[in-house]
Amino acid sequence: MNSWQAIGRKLQYMWEGMDWTYAVQFVAFAVLFYLVFKILKENKGGKFIVILCLAVVVFGVACSFSDNISSQTLLILIFISVIVVVTMFNVEIKRGMLDSGARRHVARSDMTVGHIEKIIQETIRAVQDMSKTNTGALIVLSNENLPEGIISSGTVVNADITAPMIEAVFYPKAPLHDGAMIIEGDKIHAAGCFLPIIQNDSLPQELGSRHRAALGVTSVASVTAIVVSEETGIISIVKNGEVRKRYASDIDLKNALSQYYWSDLTAEN
Repeated sequence: MNSWQAIGRKLQYMWEGMDWTYAVQFVAFAVLFYLVFKILKENKGGKFIVILCLAVVVFGVACSFSDNISSQTLLILIFISVIVVVTMFNVEIKRGMLDSGARRHVARSDMTVGHIEKIIQETIRAVQDMSKTNTGALIVLSNENLPEGIISSGTVVNADITAPMIEAVFYPKAPLHDGAMIIEGDKIHAAGCFLPIIQNDSLPQELGSRHRAALGVTSVASVTAIVVSEETGIISIVKNGEVRKRYASDIDLKNALSQYYWSDLTAEN
Protein backbone atom coordinates (compact mmCIF):
# COMPACT_ATOMS: atom_id res chain seq x y z
CA MET A 1 0.00 0.00 0.00
CA ASN A 2 2.84 2.33 0.88
CA SER A 3 4.47 1.71 -2.49
CA TRP A 4 1.27 2.67 -4.34
CA GLN A 5 1.00 5.81 -2.26
CA ALA A 6 4.61 6.68 -3.11
CA ILE A 7 3.90 6.24 -6.83
CA GLY A 8 0.78 8.38 -6.49
CA ARG A 9 2.72 11.15 -4.80
CA LYS A 10 5.36 11.08 -7.53
CA LEU A 11 2.72 11.33 -10.27
CA GLN A 12 1.04 14.18 -8.42
CA TYR A 13 4.38 15.99 -8.10
CA MET A 14 5.09 15.56 -11.83
CA TRP A 15 1.58 16.78 -12.72
CA GLU A 16 1.82 19.86 -10.52
CA GLY A 17 5.35 20.68 -11.67
CA MET A 18 4.66 20.32 -15.39
CA ASP A 19 4.89 23.52 -17.43
CA TRP A 20 1.89 23.28 -19.77
CA THR A 21 3.12 26.26 -21.75
CA TYR A 22 5.97 24.17 -23.13
CA ALA A 23 3.60 21.29 -23.86
CA VAL A 24 1.31 23.56 -25.90
CA GLN A 25 4.30 25.05 -27.71
CA PHE A 26 5.61 21.57 -28.54
CA VAL A 27 2.26 20.46 -29.97
CA ALA A 28 1.97 23.67 -32.00
CA PHE A 29 5.50 23.20 -33.30
CA ALA A 30 4.81 19.57 -34.28
CA VAL A 31 1.60 20.48 -36.15
CA LEU A 32 3.17 23.40 -38.00
CA PHE A 33 6.27 21.40 -38.89
CA TYR A 34 4.11 18.56 -40.25
CA LEU A 35 2.00 20.92 -42.39
CA VAL A 36 5.05 22.65 -43.84
CA PHE A 37 6.76 19.31 -44.48
CA LYS A 38 3.63 17.89 -46.16
CA ILE A 39 3.23 20.87 -48.50
CA LEU A 40 6.89 20.78 -49.49
CA LYS A 41 6.86 17.02 -50.06
CA GLU A 42 3.72 17.10 -52.23
CA ASN A 43 5.25 19.84 -54.38
CA LYS A 44 8.71 18.29 -54.75
CA GLY A 45 10.39 20.85 -52.51
CA GLY A 46 13.18 18.48 -51.49
CA LYS A 47 15.77 21.24 -51.06
CA PHE A 48 13.42 23.24 -48.85
CA ILE A 49 12.78 20.14 -46.71
CA VAL A 50 16.51 19.68 -46.15
CA ILE A 51 16.94 23.36 -45.26
CA LEU A 52 13.98 23.25 -42.87
CA CYS A 53 15.23 20.11 -41.11
CA LEU A 54 18.74 21.50 -40.81
CA ALA A 55 17.37 24.76 -39.39
CA VAL A 56 15.39 22.87 -36.74
CA VAL A 57 18.40 20.72 -35.82
CA VAL A 58 20.74 23.71 -35.60
CA PHE A 59 18.24 25.65 -33.54
CA GLY A 60 17.73 22.68 -31.23
CA VAL A 61 21.48 22.36 -30.66
CA ALA A 62 21.71 26.11 -30.04
CA CYS A 63 18.90 25.91 -27.47
CA SER A 64 20.70 23.14 -25.61
CA PHE A 65 23.82 25.30 -25.17
CA SER A 66 22.13 28.62 -24.45
CA ASP A 67 19.62 29.74 -21.85
CA ASN A 68 18.79 32.92 -23.73
CA ILE A 69 16.88 31.23 -26.56
CA SER A 70 13.27 30.43 -25.73
CA SER A 71 10.96 27.92 -27.36
CA GLN A 72 8.79 30.83 -28.48
CA THR A 73 11.56 31.86 -30.86
CA LEU A 74 11.32 28.45 -32.50
CA LEU A 75 7.59 28.91 -32.97
CA ILE A 76 8.21 32.28 -34.57
CA LEU A 77 10.63 30.69 -37.02
CA ILE A 78 8.12 27.98 -37.88
CA PHE A 79 5.40 30.57 -38.46
CA ILE A 80 7.77 32.44 -40.78
CA SER A 81 8.43 29.17 -42.63
CA VAL A 82 4.69 28.64 -43.05
CA ILE A 83 4.28 32.13 -44.49
CA VAL A 84 7.15 31.55 -46.92
CA VAL A 85 5.74 28.18 -48.04
CA VAL A 86 2.22 29.57 -48.48
CA THR A 87 3.61 32.46 -50.53
CA MET A 88 5.71 30.25 -52.78
CA PHE A 89 3.22 27.40 -53.19
CA ASN A 90 -0.11 29.26 -53.00
CA VAL A 91 -1.33 27.77 -56.31
CA GLU A 92 -0.49 24.22 -55.22
CA ILE A 93 -2.16 24.76 -51.85
CA LYS A 94 -5.35 26.01 -53.49
CA ARG A 95 -5.27 23.05 -55.85
CA GLY A 96 -4.89 20.66 -52.95
CA MET A 97 -7.76 22.27 -51.05
CA LEU A 98 -10.01 22.05 -54.10
CA ASP A 99 -9.03 18.43 -54.74
CA SER A 100 -9.75 17.50 -51.12
CA GLY A 101 -13.39 18.49 -51.55
CA ALA A 102 -13.81 16.92 -54.95
CA ARG A 103 -15.85 13.96 -56.01
CA ARG A 104 -14.17 10.57 -55.92
CA HIS A 105 -15.33 7.68 -58.04
CA VAL A 106 -14.13 4.14 -58.47
CA ALA A 107 -11.44 3.82 -61.12
CA ARG A 108 -12.62 2.41 -64.41
CA SER A 109 -11.03 -0.91 -65.28
CA ASP A 110 -12.90 -1.55 -68.55
CA MET A 111 -10.85 0.82 -70.73
CA THR A 112 -8.70 -1.31 -73.00
CA VAL A 113 -5.69 -0.04 -74.92
CA GLY A 114 -7.60 -0.09 -78.19
CA HIS A 115 -10.54 1.75 -76.65
CA ILE A 116 -8.29 4.51 -75.29
CA GLU A 117 -6.43 4.86 -78.58
CA LYS A 118 -9.75 5.29 -80.37
CA ILE A 119 -10.85 7.98 -77.87
CA ILE A 120 -7.57 9.83 -78.40
CA GLN A 121 -7.97 9.73 -82.18
CA GLU A 122 -11.59 10.91 -82.01
CA THR A 123 -10.69 13.80 -79.70
CA ILE A 124 -7.78 14.91 -81.89
CA ARG A 125 -9.96 14.77 -85.00
CA ALA A 126 -12.66 16.88 -83.37
CA VAL A 127 -10.17 19.49 -82.11
CA GLN A 128 -8.47 19.78 -85.48
CA ASP A 129 -11.81 20.06 -87.31
CA MET A 130 -12.92 22.87 -84.95
CA SER A 131 -9.57 24.57 -85.41
CA LYS A 132 -10.05 24.64 -89.21
CA THR A 133 -13.45 26.30 -88.87
CA ASN A 134 -12.49 28.65 -86.00
CA THR A 135 -15.01 27.00 -83.71
CA GLY A 136 -14.27 27.99 -80.12
CA ALA A 137 -13.92 25.09 -77.69
CA LEU A 138 -12.75 24.35 -74.17
CA ILE A 139 -12.24 20.73 -73.14
CA VAL A 140 -11.18 19.80 -69.60
CA LEU A 141 -9.58 16.41 -69.02
CA SER A 142 -10.61 15.69 -65.46
CA ASN A 143 -9.46 12.89 -63.18
CA GLU A 144 -12.85 13.13 -61.46
CA ASN A 145 -11.43 15.72 -59.09
CA LEU A 146 -13.51 18.75 -60.04
CA PRO A 147 -15.94 19.98 -57.37
CA GLU A 148 -19.61 19.29 -57.85
CA GLY A 149 -20.25 23.03 -58.23
CA ILE A 150 -18.48 23.12 -61.59
CA ILE A 151 -20.33 20.06 -62.86
CA SER A 152 -23.73 21.33 -61.69
CA SER A 153 -23.14 24.66 -63.47
CA GLY A 154 -23.50 22.81 -66.78
CA THR A 155 -25.45 19.84 -68.06
CA VAL A 156 -24.54 16.23 -67.37
CA VAL A 157 -24.22 14.47 -70.72
CA ASN A 158 -22.56 11.14 -69.91
CA ALA A 159 -22.00 10.40 -73.60
CA ASP A 160 -19.39 8.38 -75.46
CA ILE A 161 -16.41 10.34 -76.77
CA THR A 162 -16.67 10.70 -80.54
CA ALA A 163 -15.60 13.47 -82.89
CA PRO A 164 -19.16 14.23 -84.09
CA MET A 165 -20.39 14.44 -80.47
CA ILE A 166 -17.64 16.85 -79.44
CA GLU A 167 -18.20 19.04 -82.49
CA ALA A 168 -21.96 19.02 -81.95
CA VAL A 169 -21.54 20.34 -78.40
CA PHE A 170 -19.37 23.25 -79.57
CA TYR A 171 -21.43 24.07 -82.65
CA PRO A 172 -21.92 27.87 -82.42
CA LYS A 173 -25.71 27.63 -82.32
CA ALA A 174 -25.77 24.78 -79.80
CA PRO A 175 -27.02 25.74 -76.30
CA LEU A 176 -23.92 24.42 -74.52
CA HIS A 177 -21.18 25.76 -76.80
CA ASP A 178 -20.13 28.67 -74.56
CA GLY A 179 -19.22 26.54 -71.57
CA ALA A 180 -16.55 23.93 -70.94
CA MET A 181 -16.80 20.25 -71.78
CA ILE A 182 -15.70 17.95 -68.96
CA ILE A 183 -14.21 14.63 -70.04
CA GLU A 184 -13.84 11.99 -67.34
CA GLY A 185 -12.17 8.82 -68.51
CA ASP A 186 -14.02 7.40 -71.51
CA LYS A 187 -17.08 9.64 -71.21
CA ILE A 188 -18.11 13.22 -71.92
CA HIS A 189 -19.41 13.73 -68.41
CA ALA A 190 -20.79 17.28 -68.71
CA ALA A 191 -20.92 20.28 -71.04
CA GLY A 192 -21.72 23.97 -70.79
CA CYS A 193 -19.88 24.19 -67.45
CA PHE A 194 -18.66 27.50 -66.02
CA LEU A 195 -15.08 27.60 -64.77
CA PRO A 196 -13.23 30.03 -62.49
CA ILE A 197 -11.59 32.71 -64.65
CA ILE A 198 -8.10 33.83 -63.74
CA GLN A 199 -7.66 37.55 -63.08
CA ASN A 200 -4.31 38.61 -64.46
CA ASP A 201 -3.81 41.90 -66.29
CA SER A 202 -0.41 40.80 -67.58
CA LEU A 203 -1.85 38.08 -69.81
CA PRO A 204 -1.58 38.71 -73.58
CA GLN A 205 -4.69 40.21 -75.14
CA GLU A 206 -5.03 37.32 -77.58
CA LEU A 207 -5.89 35.05 -74.66
CA GLY A 208 -9.66 35.36 -74.44
CA SER A 209 -12.22 34.14 -71.95
CA ARG A 210 -11.75 30.46 -72.81
CA HIS A 211 -8.01 30.67 -72.20
CA ARG A 212 -8.57 32.55 -68.93
CA ALA A 213 -11.06 29.91 -67.82
CA ALA A 214 -8.57 27.18 -68.73
CA LEU A 215 -5.84 28.94 -66.77
CA GLY A 216 -8.22 29.43 -63.86
CA VAL A 217 -9.36 25.82 -63.53
CA THR A 218 -5.87 24.35 -64.03
CA SER A 219 -4.55 26.70 -61.35
CA VAL A 220 -6.82 25.21 -58.71
CA ALA A 221 -7.30 21.62 -59.93
CA SER A 222 -5.00 18.92 -61.27
CA VAL A 223 -6.52 18.85 -64.73
CA THR A 224 -5.48 19.48 -68.33
CA ALA A 225 -7.41 21.82 -70.63
CA ILE A 226 -7.47 21.97 -74.43
CA VAL A 227 -8.55 25.30 -75.92
CA VAL A 228 -9.50 26.18 -79.49
CA SER A 229 -9.54 29.92 -80.16
CA GLU A 230 -12.72 31.23 -81.75
CA GLU A 231 -10.85 34.16 -83.32
CA THR A 232 -7.80 32.38 -84.75
CA GLY A 233 -8.47 28.65 -84.51
CA ILE A 234 -5.19 28.23 -82.62
CA ILE A 235 -5.07 25.15 -80.37
CA SER A 236 -3.56 25.56 -76.89
CA ILE A 237 -2.81 23.04 -74.15
CA VAL A 238 -3.06 24.40 -70.60
CA LYS A 239 -1.89 22.71 -67.40
CA ASN A 240 -0.88 23.80 -63.90
CA GLY A 241 -2.03 27.36 -64.50
CA GLU A 242 0.07 28.01 -67.60
CA VAL A 243 -0.16 27.59 -71.35
CA ARG A 244 2.08 24.59 -71.89
CA LYS A 245 1.77 24.60 -75.67
CA ARG A 246 0.40 27.18 -78.06
CA TYR A 247 -0.09 26.27 -81.73
CA ALA A 248 -0.43 22.66 -80.58
CA SER A 249 -0.08 20.07 -83.35
CA ASP A 250 -1.65 16.63 -83.56
CA ILE A 251 1.48 15.21 -81.94
CA ASP A 252 1.18 17.66 -79.04
CA LEU A 253 -2.48 16.74 -78.61
CA LYS A 254 -1.67 13.04 -78.67
CA ASN A 255 1.05 13.51 -76.05
CA ALA A 256 -1.30 15.48 -73.78
CA LEU A 257 -4.12 12.95 -74.14
CA SER A 258 -1.75 10.01 -73.66
CA GLN A 259 -0.38 11.66 -70.53
CA TYR A 260 -3.93 12.02 -69.25
CA TYR A 261 -5.03 8.44 -69.90
CA TRP A 262 -1.80 6.64 -69.04
CA SER A 263 -0.51 8.81 -66.20
CA ASP A 264 -2.82 11.48 -64.76
CA LEU A 265 -6.01 9.43 -64.68
CA THR A 266 -4.30 6.29 -63.39
CA ALA A 267 -2.32 8.15 -60.72
CA GLU A 268 -5.35 10.03 -59.43
CA ASN A 269 -7.43 6.90 -59.06
